[in-house]
Amino acid sequence: MTIEELRKSVDKLDRRLLELLNQRAELTQQIAHHKRRRNDDQFVPSRERQIFDNLQTHNRGPLPDAAVYDIFRQIIAANRALERPMKISFLGPLYTFSHLATLRKFGSLPKMLPAATVEEVFKAVENRRAGYGVVPVENSTEGTVRPTLDMFSQSSLLICSELYLDIEHFLFSKSTLDEIKRVYAPPQVLAQCRGWLRGNFAAVELIEVSSSSRGAELAAEEPGAAAIGTLLAAEHYGLSMLAERIEDLPGNRTRFLIIGHTANPPTGKDKTSIIFAVPHQPGALHAALAVLYKYDINMTMIESRPTRQAPWKYAFFVDLQGHRDDPGVSKALSQLQTTCVFVKVLGSYPEAE
Repeated sequence: MTIEELRKSVDKLDRRLLELLNQRAELTQQIAHHKRRRNDDQFVPSRERQIFDNLQTHNRGPLPDAAVYDIFRQIIAANRALERPMKISFLGPLYTFSHLATLRKFGSLPKMLPAATVEEVFKAVENRRAGYGVVPVENSTEGTVRPTLDMFSQSSLLICSELYLDIEHFLFSKSTLDEIKRVYAPPQVLAQCRGWLRGNFAAVELIEVSSSSRGAELAAEEPGAAAIGTLLAAEHYGLSMLAERIEDLPGNRTRFLIIGHTANPPTGKDKTSIIFAVPHQPGALHAALAVLYKYDINMTMIESRPTRQAPWKYAFFVDLQGHRDDPGVSKALSQLQTTCVFVKVLGSYPEAE
């Protein structure tokens, strides 16, 4: 076939794809009608997990699974927007990694509500000003995000879903590379790119700012200035990329949690997050962890935080593999109630990886 004939075949397939996408949207609207009658949640992570697993099973290539997931995330987000408008709060400002994580999970159609603090995200969802919130909980190099853990101690919100985002740093500016005299970035970003900056910009002034978005804004205004941040910020402020993937440790990732009022049914590959506190006596933590060992439950994270109720008393945040309704997890949680001072289940949700 000639290239013209191949392009005609592509055009024909595109029209067929568009027809099928609109048929899917019509079915989604019918499902939305049933959801409203039953007062079901609009965002159902367990159902989305089922869709993605089904796609992976039937994907024969050449598109890799990751590309298929990205395509269908946008399709699902667009269909969800047909049900009713959504509002999503996240740790702002715009064009940061939290904003990017929100777009990955919900697409670009919901109304975005950036918040100045993690606490504001929780409050927006608790007060129903937002349907869901997106908050960072841990980073592969920096550890846990303590404000997020602390908010779970006092909030009734549930963890509905999780998302891992690769943290990739880009240098961008309106000037050329040899014209750069100063670089703007948040302190943690400068720390993560210290080696690259020392090797390439030893004589350049490094200036700390509150966010990568603010750095991009300043770089757009000042000749000879550059910023480190997301491609999202560079695109918004009309900046050109000067260098890509300048982080010193490739593979840096942040885990985000989606918080809301949604409880998920089991999917077969779930995670459960809990908080518990133990009596202030020798062996108390060992006894609690022995319960998990007894029921063959794997922990993927454990972190201690002060309870703030009394000096030197701590609560433990734990992520478990399994759903709270799974027989083993259910028995372990029941036994923990008798072993611990208190146990709080923060939610069971599909495991992202």
